[in-house]
Amino acid sequence: MVENRNVEVERKETKSDPSKVGVAVIKYVTYLIIFFGFLWFLISYVFPMF
Repeated sequence: MVENRNVEVERKETKSDPSKVGVAVIKYVTYLIIFFGFLWFLISYVFPMF
């Protein structure tokens, strides 16, 4: 018994906007710089006072 099947293939293309990715990278790198700067400040100035 042979079955004939009609199969439709649907392809979805994901659109990635490089400018949005770049903005996100810059934002999170800035957060990291601020975080490590704060840690450096604590280690260099605040902890030696104790």
